[in-house]
Amino acid sequence: MSSKLILSAALIALGGAAAAQDAPQATDGAGPNMVIEVADAAGEPKGTIVLDLLPDAAPAHVERLVTLANDGAYDGVVFHRVIDGFMAQTGDVQFGKQGGDTAMAGTGGSDLPDLPAEFSDVTFGAGTVGMARSASPDSANSQFFIDLAPAPFLDGEYTVVGQLVDGWDVLNAIKKGDSAANGAVDRPDYMAKVTITE
Repeated sequence: MSSKLILSAALIALGGAAAAQDAPQATDGAGPNMVIEVADAAGEPKGTIVLDLLPDAAPAHVERLVTLANDGAYDGVVFHRVIDGFMAQTGDVQFGKQGGDTAMAGTGGSDLPDLPAEFSDVTFGAGTVGMARSASPDSANSQFFIDLAPAPFLDGEYTVVGQLVDGWDVLNAIKKGDSAANGAVDRPDYMAKVTITE
C-alpha cells in the first residue's frame, strides 16, 4: 500500500511558506469532540488537543474516527509525518503504534474498509483536520492530519473532518520531521489517549 498522503514537493513548499504564527480562532460546534492527549517518545505528557468533528460535512468519516477512538485503536499511535509549516499526520493504527516498529507507519489503516470521499465546501485553514489517503480519493481509512497553516490547495482533494478548537500550542509543539525525508519523524510524539466527548 502506498503512503497515505500524496502531495507534490511544490504543494509542500507552498504550505511551508504559509506557516501560522498565532492560534486560529475556531468556534467549538455541536461536536462530537475528539480529545487527544499528546506525549513525547519517552512518554512524558505534552498537553491536550481538542478537535471539533464535523458530521454535517463528512458523516461517514466522523463515524469512523469516533468508532476507532471509542475502540481505543488510536491510543499509542504516533505522529509519523510532521512537516513544519504544513501539517501533522497520525492515525495509522496498523503500523503506527508507539514502542513498536513504526518503519511502515503511514502505509496502513484499520481493519475497516476504506471510505468514499466526502468532499465539502469547508476550506483547509490552520487547524483544519483532513483524512489522509493514497492516490485514490476513495481510500481514506484511519489516518488523518491537522494543518499547521492554511492549505487551500487541498480543498476538494481531501475530506475535511474537523477543526482544532483547543491546544494550538500543543499542536505546534509536536516534534517535526525531516523535511528531506517527506516529514518522517525520528522518535515521534504520539497520541497517548484519545477520547470522544459530546
